[in-house]
Amino acid sequence: MKKRMIARLIFYPVLLIFISLFFKDQIVSAISEHNGFDLSNTLIDVNEIHHGGPAKDGIPAIDNPRFIAASQAKYLSDNDRILGLSINGIAKAYPVRILNYHEIVNDIFKKQNTVNQGAEDKAVVITYCPLCGSGVGYSAEFNGKSTTFGVSGLLYNSDVLLYDRETESLWSQLLSQAISGQQKGTELEMLALNHTSWQAWKKEYPHTLVLSDKTGFKRNYATTPYGNYDKNKSLYFPVNTLNREYHPKEYVIGLKIAGKTKVYPFAELSKIKSPFLDTFSGKKLTIIFDAKNRSGKILDEDQIEIPTITSFWFAWMAFYPQSIVFKR
Repeated sequence: MKKRMIARLIFYPVLLIFISLFFKDQIVSAISEHNGFDLSNTLIDVNEIHHGGPAKDGIPAIDNPRFIAASQAKYLSDNDRILGLSINGIAKAYPVRILNYHEIVNDIFKKQNTVNQGAEDKAVVITYCPLCGSGVGYSAEFNGKSTTFGVSGLLYNSDVLLYDRETESLWSQLLSQAISGQQKGTELEMLALNHTSWQAWKKEYPHTLVLSDKTGFKRNYATTPYGNYDKNKSLYFPVNTLNREYHPKEYVIGLKIAGKTKVYPFAELSKIKSPFLDTFSGKKLTIIFDAKNRSGKILDEDQIEIPTITSFWFAWMAFYPQSIVFKR
């Protein structure tokens, strides 16, 4: 009964219009149910994996990202949303307006000769799911090797399923784990990725690099293929659990520690002076919320940033319905 109720919220006609307008060149004439991926042995119910519309790689990952200086990023405004990552003294910004069309950037943070002697090149994958508002950065290294990822065209709980190009295992972005294939059960190392405004990021990291809009693909990055999806209450695909306590697209910061989860809705964070102290799963935390730039981060006892996930409320609770919810 619950699943039928949830299904009534799904607006497939809107989705089909979106697909036909923005990914018409990538839609296969006869879409295979699972885009050719082997789902004979999965961690989740295969019936809960849905076809998103585009074929495998129909939404193309960016494999050879080109970066420019902040001063050259004329295509960005101060209020543009970006995902920011700093590793080994190098800061990079990945604009959401580009990620809306690509969802994945395979990147490498090169070691610097004059900074952090001994540091190695770091392969990373920057992921963004427009349907869940979720940006997550991962180390692209596991089992002693690095790999690159693509967009499978499949979804679980309305969230993008990635696939690694070495084994074609499917990975859930919000579970941080492979759910099928040779790597099934393997977890990715999450990185401290910031989901913030371009203005805030370049103020904190004035020497940041930023992903160029000259990606090699013909896309109009001045527009979004999702319209006002991030503000309305509609969902395009089914989710296992739909918590109605907040607007489904309310932004939250989700935290996982030792198998336990807690979620901080922006609506609650905006009621309290920042920074403030919190305790969760035996850990003392510092919560920092920037209301102006609609972003936040969580620090541990040593004031080191903990990897978290900023996403829509509905998405976090679909994956982690037992989360403790922070209340002012």
